[in-house]
Amino acid sequence: MTTASAPARLRGFSGRDAPSYDAIRKCVHCGFCLPSCPTYRITWRERSSPRGRIWLMKSVAEGRLDLLDPVFAEEMQLCLNCRACEAVCPSGVHYGEILEASRAQLVQHREQSWRERLFRLAGFRILLGDMRRFRAANALLRWYQRSPLRPLVRRSGVLRLLGLEQAEALLPAIADRFVVADGRFVPAQGERRGRVALFTGCVMSTAYAHVHEATIRVLTRNGFDVVLVSGQQCCGALHVHSGEPELGRRLARRNIEALESPYLDAIIVNAAGCGAMLKEYPALLRQDHDYAERARQLAGKVRDVLEFLVERGLTAQPGPLPWTVTYQEPCHLAHAQRITQQPRVLLRTIPQLQLVEMAESALCCGSAGIYNLLQPDMASALLARKLDNALATGADVIVSANPGCMLQLEAGLRARGVRLPVLHLVEVLDRAYAAAEGRPADIPAAVAD
Repeated sequence: MTTASAPARLRGFSGRDAPSYDAIRKCVHCGFCLPSCPTYRITWRERSSPRGRIWLMKSVAEGRLDLLDPVFAEEMQLCLNCRACEAVCPSGVHYGEILEASRAQLVQHREQSWRERLFRLAGFRILLGDMRRFRAANALLRWYQRSPLRPLVRRSGVLRLLGLEQAEALLPAIADRFVVADGRFVPAQGERRGRVALFTGCVMSTAYAHVHEATIRVLTRNGFDVVLVSGQQCCGALHVHSGEPELGRRLARRNIEALESPYLDAIIVNAAGCGAMLKEYPALLRQDHDYAERARQLAGKVRDVLEFLVERGLTAQPGPLPWTVTYQEPCHLAHAQRITQQPRVLLRTIPQLQLVEMAESALCCGSAGIYNLLQPDMASALLARKLDNALATGADVIVSANPGCMLQLEAGLRARGVRLPVLHLVEVLDRAYAAAEGRPADIPAAVAD
């Protein structure tokens, strides 16, 4: 006589970074999130919607689905974490938190290939773990981009063999000079209104150093001393979004130690993803007895530069820019930080500038940190949709406020052969101030490949 074997026990969530079951249960499956979800809009598949993914999370939490089920893993990775669902959720579900916790569970429990282990070691721990190493790597990348080696490598086919062709095409143009958090102090012009720190970050300080310089000029022009406080690191957003919360916590603690000061009126951020992460340090460190309150105090001072300028008001009048622009809303500015009107307010302060709204301006462009590298098909579909909407406006310039969005849009325009510049909104303001001094207000050239 044979005895039936007991069913295998399904793996559920466990450990410190398990998603909150109470947060999961807050979803009432009303469906208000569906029209705002990019992946649902592309696939029209229930499991690829926020409420579908929450149902999968609940199934794992309740022991009805295995944590390592391929469908669960696929959907946690397919989500862009754009947070558009949070902005419309009547139940106030903190979707970003439970998604990131679910990804952390997958990273902790599933077997990783050697490629993934190498990627996480090189990218998250070595390069983004310390800004000195990151700048050194960017200096090498700058040499590669300017040397005869780049066209040779591209023609050789080695990038295709290594699966790096798309990643290489998405590389930003590294600036000639980096903006380093080295303690530099830039005094206010005219009447002094306060002192702020500029959060330098990683990609913004190297590929978009010119945006940092424009930010400093705009802030000082409006009466604020700017300090490049030393000791700053990467904000940790890429780590947390990719299921590495402990690495994110290490960086958060180092940033808190560097930036906490009673002499700063605000900590200014010009990258939407970084700003959202800094504002969410209290949630990231809520179980850390030594840093939880310090994180809360720091987050209370964090302001996106566009948010800050509207809060405090412009004291210097921008000059005229006879441009037609359209504005692409970064997800972590519009949905995570709920900053939507301030960018438009600032654009409308510029004489002769015409803002033409694009359709679906708040729908994700497909960048989402490193999503465009990990999920190229979905990212490309969303980018095509975004570019179609942007080009339909007939604008001379696409304006945004986040480096990932700008890189994605620039790469997409180059692939289409369209020479259209993509500017950070603070760059537009900076050029308007230059126009106020009588300097030319010509539209800048698009970034070359």
